Amino acid sequence: MLRHLVRQNDSRIILLVMDGLGDIRGPGFPQTALEAARTPRLDELARNSACGRILPISMGITPGSGPAHFALFGYDPLAPQNDVGRGVVEVTGVGFDCEPGDVAIRGNFATMDSGGYLTDRRAGRIPHQEGIRICEKLGRNIKEIDGVEIIIMPVREYRFGVVLRGKGLSPQVEETDPQLTGKKTLPPTALAPEAERTAAIIEEFIRQVNRILADEDKANTILLRGVSQRPTIESFSDRYGLKGAAVAAYPLYRGVARLCGMELIDTGFSVREQFQTAKSVYDKGYDFIFIHIKKTDSYGEDGNIEGKIEVIEEVDSHLPLLLDLRPEVLMVTGDHSTPCIMKSHSWHPVPFLIQARDCGSDATDAFNETACDKGSLGVFPAVSIMPLALANAGKLKKHGA
Repeated sequence: MLRHLVRQNDSRIILLVMDGLGDIRGPGFPQTALEAARTPRLDELARNSACGRILPISMGITPGSGPAHFALFGYDPLAPQNDVGRGVVEVTGVGFDCEPGDVAIRGNFATMDSGGYLTDRRAGRIPHQEGIRICEKLGRNIKEIDGVEIIIMPVREYRFGVVLRGKGLSPQVEETDPQLTGKKTLPPTALAPEAERTAAIIEEFIRQVNRILADEDKANTILLRGVSQRPTIESFSDRYGLKGAAVAAYPLYRGVARLCGMELIDTGFSVREQFQTAKSVYDKGYDFIFIHIKKTDSYGEDGNIEGKIEVIEEVDSHLPLLLDLRPEVLMVTGDHSTPCIMKSHSWHPVPFLIQARDCGSDATDAFNETACDKGSLGVFPAVSIMPLALANAGKLKKHGA
């Protein structure tokens, strides 16, 4: 819809995303992480920006990380053509190229007791090297089921990916993660007749995995989610005329960016490393740089507000690395809320700021939920971020006479 308005210039846009940034107050949590954190640089930035709060999808809908990031990049996550499963996103993020007909699945290593009941959905967040070892163990023992090739790959820590490669496969299979401990894993149920064979292959895969992992202390079972096939998505350059770069360490976010046509930039995991990486490519011809910070979400899911505060303060302390670049447009937000009191993603709106020459400033005096509620942008859908960025970068022509 914007293509006929897009024009080229030398302006550059930086989008800084602190995953799961949004929060709420409640018993035991009298302040949100942003309210409790010491953030003098973010607060000063907010005082010279236009602020508000974004809805990742729409009111009351809790987003997964994939759909939330597609929304940030201006792709309606509810549109069928943008309905990308977590499996495809994960394996794409580690550099795997899905072929037509492949079925990709995102997996968690998990822990179950002797009765088959889940005691930990993330296997104690096993280290990445443990995840690699277990994937190699499975790969040596499971190569094919019913004529279908089984490809197993580590993603990050307790996460792994599985690709089924063969004829007649369908992604229309229910996930096996009950999303709660104290429950047994769900059966991989076919959602359409043409998916019955695929469901049977996945069921046999799970049976073999449980047998092979029976001697593992923590990762003795698996949970499978995001059964999917690769879609065709309009590229970032075609949609906005932008050459995009993604500075992200975790595969899922690299996967979303790659599916949108951004170039992936290798980086470390610390905030400083990621900001330095962004700085190193700033003059390499990119006019859109996406930077992703993960740990705000991880600590939110653990209910660890002290950890979430620490990451926010770390971002604030290193913010001068980005400010010194003087991008024409700088945006700071999260992909969704992960309230520490809930220990999960939620539907609550996320603080947002945009600083640019022509965006103006408003009554916002700090960067947190309460302050951003005073902002001139109000509460608005995340898919509107990209048009807002393009306009402030001078990259949109006037519509009509």
